[in-house]
Amino acid sequence: MEKLRISLLQQSIVEDNPEANLNKLEKKLITLKGQTDVAIVPELFTTGFALKNLNLAEDSFHGNTINKLKQWAFDYGIALSGSFLVKDKNAYFNRAFFVTPNSETFFYDKRHLFRMGRESEVLTEGNNSELFTYKGWDIRLLICYDLRFPVWSRNITPYYDLLIYVANWPSVRQKVWKTLLSARAMENQSYVIGVNRIGKDSNQLDHHGFSCVYSPKGDLLCAAPINKEAILQVEIDLNEVTRLRNKFPVWKDADKFELL
Repeated sequence: MEKLRISLLQQSIVEDNPEANLNKLEKKLITLKGQTDVAIVPELFTTGFALKNLNLAEDSFHGNTINKLKQWAFDYGIALSGSFLVKDKNAYFNRAFFVTPNSETFFYDKRHLFRMGRESEVLTEGNNSELFTYKGWDIRLLICYDLRFPVWSRNITPYYDLLIYVANWPSVRQKVWKTLLSARAMENQSYVIGVNRIGKDSNQLDHHGFSCVYSPKGDLLCAAPINKEAILQVEIDLNEVTRLRNKFPVWKDADKFELL
């Protein structure tokens, strides 16, 4: 499938209230049935980023959230992506997900934990990030603070076509958000999508949103309005990735990075 319809769900988060946030999501998915291929929600969309109640962490294979995501993906024919708080054995993770309508699930555990927000004190970092394929697109998931680390985000063989960042990115650093999303798109010659929340959290941090899509050339294709809940819908074209990489093959001269 050369074109992919994607919906960016920019929204506020009711802190430590998974049920309220899940209900909000389902209401939006009902309106998107038949209108989109993928719907993306912000980082830790069921709880928010405060991480003050680890009892809300769920099993990522049999918990309430993942079960509902699988059911909704099937019911509405939409792949769903975002991240949520997970307990795996005796460790806690900020885990990104991608759930397809036929119940395939792909996960990624946040590698770079935000020490300034004390995330690294309570969660465990991930150590792998693999590509998966959906409707002919090679996709990679990353989370918020990962955006600041270009080596970890680097497009190396096998190459991704679409890079998705979900975030709780504060308004005070919105310049960094816009600049680095564009940079990641340019240097990796891929579409880059950033989905950010809005609203104030219990740490009194404001989040502005600006959920957006950048082209493989680093051009801003569209962005959600600042400080407003919105569903931003966009269609991206795999041919644009192929044409750019063939015409201007900087990837052939890329450095080979190794992470120890």
